[in-house]
Amino acid sequence: MSNTPESIANRWPAFIVTIAVAITTILDLVKVNVTISPIEETLGATSSQAQLIVAGYVLAFGIFLVPAGRLGDIWNRKAMFIIGLSVFTAASLYCSLAPDAVQLVVARFIQGTAAGILMPQVIGLIQNLFQGKERGQAFGIFGASIGLGTAFGPTIGGLFIGALGSELGWRWTFGMNVPLALVILPFAIWLLPSRQKHEKHSDLDIVGTVLMAGTVLFVMLPFVLTSGGADDDPRRWWLLLAAAGFAAAFVWWERRYVVKGRSPVIDFGLFKFPSYRNGVLITTLYFGMMPPMFFVMTLYNQQGLGHPAVVVGMISIPFAIVSAVIAAVTGKYTFQHAAGMVLSGLVIFVTAMIGLVLIALLVEPEATPMWMAIMLGVGGVGPGLVMSANQMRTVKHVPLESAGVGGSFMQVGQRLGNAMGIAIATSIFFSFVSSLHLVDGLPDPSDPATLEIYRQGFVAAMSFVGGMGLLVLVIAVFDYRVDRRERRAGAA
Repeated sequence: MSNTPESIANRWPAFIVTIAVAITTILDLVKVNVTISPIEETLGATSSQAQLIVAGYVLAFGIFLVPAGRLGDIWNRKAMFIIGLSVFTAASLYCSLAPDAVQLVVARFIQGTAAGILMPQVIGLIQNLFQGKERGQAFGIFGASIGLGTAFGPTIGGLFIGALGSELGWRWTFGMNVPLALVILPFAIWLLPSRQKHEKHSDLDIVGTVLMAGTVLFVMLPFVLTSGGADDDPRRWWLLLAAAGFAAAFVWWERRYVVKGRSPVIDFGLFKFPSYRNGVLITTLYFGMMPPMFFVMTLYNQQGLGHPAVVVGMISIPFAIVSAVIAAVTGKYTFQHAAGMVLSGLVIFVTAMIGLVLIALLVEPEATPMWMAIMLGVGGVGPGLVMSANQMRTVKHVPLESAGVGGSFMQVGQRLGNAMGIAIATSIFFSFVSSLHLVDGLPDPSDPATLEIYRQGFVAAMSFVGGMGLLVLVIAVFDYRVDRRERRAGAA
């Protein structure tokens, strides 16, 4: 029996399983933002340890994406999915029970490793389950799920902390994954397809895999170790030289590997497709914008304006709902109109970011969360268009046997953008906040300069994010023109 979309009767139930896991992994990328202060308070975590609780997940996620995607392509995506979900469940339990900050850092790294194993299988399975316009609809829902996870993460963390208190709240923020995964796991075993199309003479390039992992590690490491504080070691930037060395060795090895007729870790032939090349650039820059925007907004409202975690977490609810609905509804149009949808969505999103800056400058602190929520609700239309459309356009010409590694390289771009964007935006933000007078490690609310300095830091950080928005808009315009030329050539 072939594993064509027509032969998979349960493809939509199987798709629901993959989407549930995608949401779970993205939630753990962002919901930790509102738990850092409670973790520092209850475990006595240092600022460096708190940073690694966030960074360890991102770093491991990024390192394991391409190797896991490649292994899923040449072996079995279902098996990799089940392994990743099992490890993710155990690591989440470890996080929730961690007795000290060091063990929580270790647990988060394991959890990020599992997420890095899972996400490329999600992309590959979607490619495997669907084709044509139905694939566009599936990627529309996938885009909605990523938007939901990114936007609802702080809300969930804030609700747990508000309802259960500092310690139980952050522990259940991680622990909620365990019952969810235990429900999903039997359905994954039952519903996910076991058969898939493989490349002829495919093999696992161990040397290339190690060189790729080293490149990602040394690119991300100096950024995830950047907190914006005075104790940041400037020598960390020398790691970028190591990254360049690994990258050069990786390209040399992969070309040599192909000449020998072997199957490489990254098929550089994918970059001959403008849709794939531009899509990877857009997703990298886009994820250099969105997570930093949420992170800096959380810091501004929670620390600068003094709003509780539950209120700050709820700011993103309109964004999550609107982006999810738009992505799901417009997914069926992405097969034909992806490039135009990406461009339109980015214009809306960048405009909303400008609106957030104006709110910080003009609105009273008490009303700021409400007005930011409204602005994000309007701005949610943009990501609703961008997420599904860019995903569809990027993988449109990717061969099915390369779906996992092709999709996972996109995810590497997302994690790189995430790490770099957060590092630079928070460094800008904390360069202003570091001048504040602190009481027990926190800003002094009685200091009249506190609000103004936080406002300046927020505006400066958002200006950097907006600059990235303008850059990604330029690439989207270029890609739109490429798409129009392709469509005219196809019609001729």
